[in-house]
Amino acid sequence: MSRFGLIGTITYDVITNETGAGFRGLGGVLHQAAVLCGLNQDVFLYTNLGEELSDEFSDTIKNWKTLHTQGINRVPGPGNRVFLHYPQRGERIEVLKSVVPPLSPRKILHDIKDLDFLVLVMNSGFDLGKEDWQRIRREAVCPLWVDIHSLLLEKRLNSPRRYISFPDWREWAGGVNYFQANSAEVASILGHPGKDLPQTDLRRFGKMALETGVRVVFVTLGEEGALIMTEKHAKTIALNNNTPVVDSTGCGDVFCSGTAAKLVEDSDPFEAAQYGLQLASAAAGVAGIKATYELARKFAVC
Repeated sequence: MSRFGLIGTITYDVITNETGAGFRGLGGVLHQAAVLCGLNQDVFLYTNLGEELSDEFSDTIKNWKTLHTQGINRVPGPGNRVFLHYPQRGERIEVLKSVVPPLSPRKILHDIKDLDFLVLVMNSGFDLGKEDWQRIRREAVCPLWVDIHSLLLEKRLNSPRRYISFPDWREWAGGVNYFQANSAEVASILGHPGKDLPQTDLRRFGKMALETGVRVVFVTLGEEGALIMTEKHAKTIALNNNTPVVDSTGCGDVFCSGTAAKLVEDSDPFEAAQYGLQLASAAAGVAGIKATYELARKFAVC
């Protein structure tokens, strides 16, 4: 059992699609937490939680024996609430209704030398300040994983968030061991928000990220799987998904945590990513954090 630190935001998601089907419930960094706890890892969660979500949070995690909640700071208000709509084609539409303030790094810095692995996922884009992340990075002795995610979206409330150019990405990625983005996020990093880039451009970005000191770059490709790049190799791993999709929200988060769980066991990045993709593919066939946790428990005994 390894000691994972998780930095991110617990969200309350209202999800709809073209068919009229939908789902609502807690999400965000709880996707990673659910998987890692289901895989019997020790999880230390660092987040600000809106008080109005406290009861649902307590009910959701009541059976997660390996979740440590001392790093959760309850703040007044409704919490981080997000409306997500999945059109038949194209990128999902995200509307952020309310946010929690950025997390203070104090508790993380206190714990950091006892962690075996630390994951930062920018669920909202407001999760943690850049200077605070850089301080954490300097103090860390364990491997670091960054999923840049919502930093590539406009910081706005109550209207659809569009992808934006993000020239400061190196200040978040530089020096970390593992860096994750999806193909749309890479397009924003390269100054082409909203564009569908060819894989040659994705590989060009991977080379840029590796030059900052990143050891492995993971670019998730939706139904096509993931592109994994190291200094010596680059490989696209296909996603073998025969399960009907119920809810794809959080699949990138599940990929992250499943892959990280294998990396901490000294699997090579390509083997670890294959496992993460298998878990993410299965997670698309269920809805909700509780179902994701139970799914990970089944994977733990396979």
